[in-house]
Amino acid sequence: MKILYINHYAGSLKHGMEFRPYYLASEWVKKGHSVRIVASDYSHLRRENPVVTKDFELEMVDGIEYQWIKSGDYDGNGVKRAFSMFRFVSKLWFHAPKIVKRFQPDVVITSSTYPLDSYAAFRIAKYAKCKYVHEAHDIWPLTLTTIGGMSKRNPFVILLGIGEKYTYRKADKIVSLLPYSYKHMLNHGLESVDKFVHIPNGIVMNDWVNPSDLTGEHLKFFESMTREGKFVVCYLGGHALSNSLDVLLDAAARSKEEHDIVYVLIGNGVEKERLKARAENEALTNVYFLPPINKTAVPRALHYADALYIGAKRCELYQYGVSMNKVYDYMMAGRPIIYGVEAANNDVEDAHCGITIAPDCGKAVFEAAQILRNLPAEQRVEMGERGTKWVVENCNYEVLADRFLDVLSIK
Repeated sequence: MKILYINHYAGSLKHGMEFRPYYLASEWVKKGHSVRIVASDYSHLRRENPVVTKDFELEMVDGIEYQWIKSGDYDGNGVKRAFSMFRFVSKLWFHAPKIVKRFQPDVVITSSTYPLDSYAAFRIAKYAKCKYVHEAHDIWPLTLTTIGGMSKRNPFVILLGIGEKYTYRKADKIVSLLPYSYKHMLNHGLESVDKFVHIPNGIVMNDWVNPSDLTGEHLKFFESMTREGKFVVCYLGGHALSNSLDVLLDAAARSKEEHDIVYVLIGNGVEKERLKARAENEALTNVYFLPPINKTAVPRALHYADALYIGAKRCELYQYGVSMNKVYDYMMAGRPIIYGVEAANNDVEDAHCGITIAPDCGKAVFEAAQILRNLPAEQRVEMGERGTKWVVENCNYEVLADRFLDVLSIK
């Protein structure tokens, strides 16, 4: 099968985020399919953007064809980013016949977060006389108005709303990372839930086979905690307001008399300096902040912890579910999870691999840490192993890629 996968922001292990298109395409290539990912030459998510001299320039990355479109760079979410979207989509539209002639796809997938590329993709699919599948990462423009605070009357929001309805109506199948997003889609152009398929994010098994060892500051910290017999509650990831990290400091304030419970935050982000200042002002000696680590060393770091925390502010969008990569990494680490997310689905509960608490509640984090600390070690191991088993069976990219192929084989 020849798969044309359109994702404005697609990355790779070479370029950095976002990885989902790369992981799915890698599995499809292993099975003998030909995959061409069409992406912009610039993405704010990537660590390294390709150097492109002309539109539709090809680059082979790990057996996957990447075709780059010059769309221009931008900062933030302003007008320049919108123009980058319009350039990307318009070039796809105008060059649709050429794209079909040169690649002759058997199926076209759009996966660019925003829905505007659907117009070009449907045009390409019509020329190729093939099926068209849309992969929905978020619910746009609802995400912009709910989280971004944009007005529903904003011309860009209105335009995205029109594109959203067009997408749900025209696509042969809708693949969504969010399990209950069909409830929204049915009111915005989706004719039937039969067109809807849920395929979440996942993990790559190879990342966990030979992970890098911890070194330097990180290794010294965990070794010292082990020597001192501390129970380590760890958060690893971005430090943003949405991650609800103040609750770890709230829990630490309650843990001052529980001398063996400590909290460590690994990573970076806009909230880190404020959190560090708060911990210092409140003399929280049981809270530690460590710098980010390389992706390949994440398994080792998580394995050193006794429990892993993930939280999120309450959000209206979570009524449609969540698909958090961090949860799946935590499950693979085989450690109990303290899960402070309120959503329509709960993978931690389904896997019986942790304790679910109310969001934004330091007292609940502290009490969960106490419960896990007091459990016999073998029970914590069993809890962690249940998470690993569940994520391997349900959310590894080998499984997810096969499920996606079933979708692509539309009758």
